[in-house]
Amino acid sequence: MPRATNAPARRQRRKKVLKQTKGYWGRRKNAFRVAKLQLERSWQYAYRDRRNRKREFRRLWILRINAAARMYGLTYGRLMHALHKANIRLNRKVLADLAVRYPEVFRQVVERARAVVAAAATTATAEGASPQETQ
Repeated sequence: MPRATNAPARRQRRKKVLKQTKGYWGRRKNAFRVAKLQLERSWQYAYRDRRNRKREFRRLWILRINAAARMYGLTYGRLMHALHKANIRLNRKVLADLAVRYPEVFRQVVERARAVVAAAATTATAEGASPQETQ
């Protein structure tokens, strides 16, 4: 009886890997062994960088919000504190978008947050507490 090698499945497996490594440099695209190793490494990079992308975007948003807030005399931290006190629930992505595309709307948000914090500070000082204790 002839020996069965399961050639169709083997060929399919190899074709699948080589199809995914199309465009890679050197033997990484056409030598199955090298291509398979590179493909596994590519999956690791993709997994890692899906998480890194979230970090990078958050850093970018914070940078943009900080730059826009400083135009109105606030730092990023003080602005976020004021927004929290004013119960303005906008996430960083939206705030950064407002700061870049709609600076007038961003200014209104900053002014509203600043007004709420200022009002809270004046009522606290009228009651006898120092402004530091209200924050």
